[in-house]
Amino acid sequence: MTNTVKTVDHWIGGKTVEGTSGNWGPVTDPATGAVTTRVALASVEEVDAAVAAAKDAWATWGTSSLAQRTTILFKFRALLDANRDAIAALIVAEHGKVHSDALGEVARGLEIVDLACGITTQLKGELSTQVSNRVDVASIRQPVGVVAGITPFNFPAMVPMWMFPIAIATGNTFILKPSEKDPSPS
Repeated sequence: MTNTVKTVDHWIGGKTVEGTSGNWGPVTDPATGAVTTRVALASVEEVDAAVAAAKDAWATWGTSSLAQRTTILFKFRALLDANRDAIAALIVAEHGKVHSDALGEVARGLEIVDLACGITTQLKGELSTQVSNRVDVASIRQPVGVVAGITPFNFPAMVPMWMFPIAIATGNTFILKPSEKDPSPS
């Protein structure tokens, strides 16, 4: 029986982009030690392309309404919940966790997505009047732009979900560099 090695390429600008660096990282099945997947290691140009795509996306995402962001986050949450078993299976296959731990990791990530779905109510600015003679003070919460996260191997689904849902809920775009040891659950 021949095992086919899967390939994990980059996701840039809303589409799969084949790695061009020529460098690949092996992803092994912890139970057997067999290489099951290879992950493209990004070149400088591919990183630059990811940053440029995120910057381009931020031009519209950063000005999107709180209602639009919330709607999209709730759709993401529904997809995540519907696919929790498949995500847990990827964690088991690439990380070696038992299925119950993998499901727990997805559940803990879902908790942060739930928080992100409601965080838009916390994004109001503040106004303090008469802080001094004829002086009012106002604050406005604004997105910062492109943000990035580099995640470790030990919680391949949960740690990214600590980062990107909050980032996108607040109007930022996000670039994820997952661990090359278990990239698929990310």
